[in-house]
Amino acid sequence: MYAIVEIAGQQFKVEKDQQVYVHRLEAKEGSKVEFDNVLLIDNGGKIAVGAPAIKGAKVTAKVLQHLKGDKVIVFKKKRRKGYKVKNGHRQYMSQIQIEKIDEKGAKKAAAPKKEAAPKAAVKTEAKPVAKAKAEPKAKKEAAPKAETKKAAPKKAVAPKAEAKKPAAKKATKKEDKSDK
Repeated sequence: MYAIVEIAGQQFKVEKDQQVYVHRLEAKEGSKVEFDNVLLIDNGGKIAVGAPAIKGAKVTAKVLQHLKGDKVIVFKKKRRKGYKVKNGHRQYMSQIQIEKIDEKGAKKAAAPKKEAAPKAAVKTEAKPVAKAKAEPKAKKEAAPKAETKKAAPKKAVAPKAEAKKPAAKKATKKEDKSDK
């Protein structure tokens, strides 16, 4: 039997009697901690998936110790600038041991499928409202088509004037070279 649990913002796959290192918890060493955000439980091939969490399911763990993780070196350098910075960091962690996985709410998670029929009735009522809104949009679309025809010829004239200017500049450079 295993479960996927969210502990301190991260998801962990846990089993009974497993030791896990997690981000620092507020509990004291030796105390018991319960995690209610159980996302999935597998009990001998029977899988219960939450949406997003399984109601009533929980994982109980014991805090073994608080410690620091391995040192991480952060080195920054910009070449040819004389810039070098070296920093280190050690993350605060807690070591916990999983004692029990309860799946009391796992069986109740399958029951909400019966509520699908009332939701379909709500969707059918919304369809006549959508037809009434579609008619004014058709009237608005006819007006902008006339405006687009007027704007098209103005755009075509502008690029021709720009093409003539570079040719005139090249001719003046040739004349300067011949005078020297």
